[in-house]
Amino acid sequence: MMATNGKDACGLNGDEPTVSVTGSSDAFAHKSRSLADNRAASEQRNGGTSEPERFTFSPEPTMEDIRRMQAEFTDERDWNQFHQPRNLLLAMVGEVGEVSELFQWRGEVAEGLPGWTESEREQLAQELSDVMIYLVELAEKCRVDLPTAVLRKMALNRLKYPASKVHGSAKKYTEYKD
Repeated sequence: MMATNGKDACGLNGDEPTVSVTGSSDAFAHKSRSLADNRAASEQRNGGTSEPERFTFSPEPTMEDIRRMQAEFTDERDWNQFHQPRNLLLAMVGEVGEVSELFQWRGEVAEGLPGWTESEREQLAQELSDVMIYLVELAEKCRVDLPTAVLRKMALNRLKYPASKVHGSAKKYTEYKD
């Protein structure tokens, strides 16, 4: 059984350009140019001043691409015998610990990680990637379609935390009164 990405079923397909995971770096360069062009257009609309833009992920690779790449990687090494749900969970927890070490003793860290070196940022990117790879493989082994599960969970969260009740508060949903 293959996991689906859930985009078609949930109406999330956009007109974003697609980039092949195994394709050339030209496709990624094109996407980078598109983002730069979008930034320039935004600055022009805002009278030449650049408002902080919300961070966005690149559209490729998709979660299904990541699942497929990891499955091929694991198959090529005959590691499926070791990649059972419990082992994947423990490996993911270990990787989360490695992410935690990067933040340990730093106090609060501002969004965008000001003051972090490129080397520190790259190390963080690698550790977060490890966490995601294990998460996606764990979901595959447990037959959880993550994109669809996320959509269901976000809908549930909207019910549990209506913006009109919780705006600006960090209380748990059980602490709110009608």
